[in-house]
Amino acid sequence: MRYFLDISYRGAAFHGWQRQPDDMSVQQCLEEAFSKALRLNIAVTGAGRTDAGVNAQRMVAHADLPDDICAPTLLRAVNSMAGKDIAVHSITPVHDGAHARFDATERCYRYYAHTSKNPFIRELSWQASPKLDFEAMNEAASLLLGCRDFTSFAKLHSDARTNICDLREAAWHRTAADRWYFEIKADRFLRNMVRAVVGTLVDVGRGKISPQGVLSILEASDRCAAGTSMPAHALYLWDVSYDYWKAPEADSEDGL
Repeated sequence: MRYFLDISYRGAAFHGWQRQPDDMSVQQCLEEAFSKALRLNIAVTGAGRTDAGVNAQRMVAHADLPDDICAPTLLRAVNSMAGKDIAVHSITPVHDGAHARFDATERCYRYYAHTSKNPFIRELSWQASPKLDFEAMNEAASLLLGCRDFTSFAKLHSDARTNICDLREAAWHRTAADRWYFEIKADRFLRNMVRAVVGTLVDVGRGKISPQGVLSILEASDRCAAGTSMPAHALYLWDVSYDYWKAPEADSEDGL
């Protein structure tokens, strides 16, 4: 029987979501935990791939598990085996054809930033200059919305069939005097796309390019035209949406 898994993880300890030949990944860690708990070979398929060091507030994955499992018992067993950097929040049955990756209708990422030195969140958020012009950054972000070719923001030599993405939301939000997050939603994302978009918006905030300059970067279809890729530790896969499934509500999803 097919189940959806609601998962969160801190990415610092892993070389991304996807299995690697020589390095530990989130996918491998989960597959080993489920396989050990059930004494079966269990494959876990995620809604996408996060890069090394990137976190997930919510990654959705699917797995085919025995019909007679006791979900609460299995949940406790897997969490005890998966290690301190991964949490599985729910295991819920779905229809047999459900696919965590191909059925996702929208993905949401957040990039966290703080403008005052803070030792408690330095490994979870990027320390930005207090002089960044977030108003200009939001103006630039709004110009990226729509169904567009995001080649300029994609990792070179990726295996994506197309670089067209439908970008639906992109904006910086202030949560405290010195704390911000950038939220971006689309039907799909290219490898390294969010970190490149944030890096380009930071260039706008520093006055290196005008807000309208992002349009020229889009039209260039050249990764060298866009900004630098931002550090991975402040990026979070925040949510994944489906037409037929919604994760159980968490106690709090406000973030940092």
